[in-house]
Amino acid sequence: MPCLVFTDLDGTLLNGETYAYQAALPMLADLTHRGIPVVPVTSKTRQEVAQLRQDVGLHDPFVVENGSAVYIPTEQTRFALPPSDDVEGYRVLQLGCNYVTARAGLKAIAQELGRPLKGFGDWSIDQVVQLTGLSPSEAKQAKAREFSEPFMTPKNIPTDQLKAAVETMGFRVVVGDRFSHLIGAEAGKGHAVHQLVSLYRMNNPAAEPITTIGLGNSPNDLDMLENVDYPIVLPGAHGPHPRLADRGWTIAPVPAPEGWAIALQAALAQVNL
Repeated sequence: MPCLVFTDLDGTLLNGETYAYQAALPMLADLTHRGIPVVPVTSKTRQEVAQLRQDVGLHDPFVVENGSAVYIPTEQTRFALPPSDDVEGYRVLQLGCNYVTARAGLKAIAQELGRPLKGFGDWSIDQVVQLTGLSPSEAKQAKAREFSEPFMTPKNIPTDQLKAAVETMGFRVVVGDRFSHLIGAEAGKGHAVHQLVSLYRMNNPAAEPITTIGLGNSPNDLDMLENVDYPIVLPGAHGPHPRLADRGWTIAPVPAPEGWAIALQAALAQVNL
């Protein structure tokens, strides 16, 4: 196993508007045949990712809530499971805080800023449906937070001021165009990538180095893309996100899921796989 693939989901493996993934299925099957793990790294919850894994046939570990936790199937045999708790067939490697702490942190940060900050915990399922366009069942899964709190990005507060207040309270924030995510100080997609690479490498430390490929489409993927060997940016309908477009990274020729498969095939050829 000389390669690991880390991928965001919405707008990367899944089409950003329709959530279609069918065009990626042949590549996913090929990766499984080659024994190359595909690790979702997402802001989604465990419930959301578990459903998607069933839909597309993924079997490898996954990272949830912007690097707040790594879920490792307990039946996998690629490496020794790290010591931790098991939940519903997964060994959980928690990197961030718990949800109660995140909720309390958001309230404290709002007081520090003197501005109201509303997150998923403040909204009903119907309100989340209205704000996100998710179905009621999807909104319920999205609200099943365990480690982090998405909140409406305040438009009247500069990003630097928001980040400073968050760090003062001992947290990190992933700032998005519409929603931002409050996570624990030790959480992060990049940290999660390193944790998993270390676990895979432990199985055979004398083997050749593991090449890492990462695919993302938005600023909340920066932490992942900056910590892989081959970063790939998926464009939207109007091109790549401006904050990812000028970094010299590979840009897929078309949006997801077709672009995901095309760019990944080219990356594998580049590393002689």
